[in-house]
Amino acid sequence: MLKRTPFYELHKMLGAKMVDFAGFEMPIQYKEGIIKEHIWTRTKAGIFDVSHMGEIEISGKDAISFVNYITSNDASSLEIMQVQYSTMPTEEGTIVDDLLVYRLKENKFLLVVNAANIEKDYNWIMSHKKGEVEIINRSPEYAQIAFQGPLSEEVLGRITEENLSTLPYYYAMYATVLGKRILISRTGYTGEDGFELYFEDFQHAKDVFTKLLEFEEVKPIALGARDTLRLEMGYCLYGNDIDETTNIIEAGLSWVLKLDKEDFIGKNALLKIKEEGPGRRRVGFITEKRSAIPRHGQKIFKNDVEMGYVTSGTMSPSLREGIGMGYVKRPYTKKGTEIEIDIRGKKEKAQIIRLPFYKNGTVKR
Repeated sequence: MLKRTPFYELHKMLGAKMVDFAGFEMPIQYKEGIIKEHIWTRTKAGIFDVSHMGEIEISGKDAISFVNYITSNDASSLEIMQVQYSTMPTEEGTIVDDLLVYRLKENKFLLVVNAANIEKDYNWIMSHKKGEVEIINRSPEYAQIAFQGPLSEEVLGRITEENLSTLPYYYAMYATVLGKRILISRTGYTGEDGFELYFEDFQHAKDVFTKLLEFEEVKPIALGARDTLRLEMGYCLYGNDIDETTNIIEAGLSWVLKLDKEDFIGKNALLKIKEEGPGRRRVGFITEKRSAIPRHGQKIFKNDVEMGYVTSGTMSPSLREGIGMGYVKRPYTKKGTEIEIDIRGKKEKAQIIRLPFYKNGTVKR
């Protein structure tokens, strides 16, 4: 039986089309459709139910060294209430999951993980437990809202007692929203300014969601637009662009890999991959024909020789062109390289570009 978030009845009332996503019954789109939801988020403010995400708490005397041991980034560099994007590597340097790491206190961290991986991640963390730490899966206790878009700060500020303009990017704070304290971070998956709100009181979460929808600048946004928004930014989706068969370096995530740390899972394997150089790279590309829309799993060719495969693809609502990401063998990974995508049995021309496709209101090339 599919799980439901605290917002399920509200989604139904708003006319959402519901689908199975990572074991949850989630909205894929509302009445106006994915393209309008996407553009609305890019220009105004969109509210997303992301309560399917997982929250794992790690605390104790050795919390800093343990979080550093199981993640690729440097958690010890975090200030109190700072947030960090990271990955959990395997011994081979591939990816158990990508996640956000919140440092809530000196020795208390909150790991926000992907919905499909909650149980796997928790078991992985527990199986590598070392030192004096307490590990608690708090996922069932949290409701989560993402509030994204250029007007998000101004609108959310109407119901928040604290001044949100003082909250820097990738930092968090406890703030009073509609009379109750919650955790808010300036983070998101869209490339727009925005916030993620964490609630332990489900009724309060529903009250805030409903209140935000009363403002004319706000519309509900579902998973379909969440996917096109993140793809325009070149953000990875676990299970598509990264997984336990892709290593951190070939995935283009070296910026969250701190090889100078004393010790962490996968360090030796990743040092070797860096020294030898990966045989392939995750790249972004745009198709020549607007009607040629790439999709996950399609093959990539260079001079009629198979060179890789598409991991994510869509018709970009901002560019109005087919865009995608995929793994391509070196040396055919450089910007400007002409490739072909096998789309429904026909090889369609495409060109590799530097990610992201879209940033700060402008289309990238």
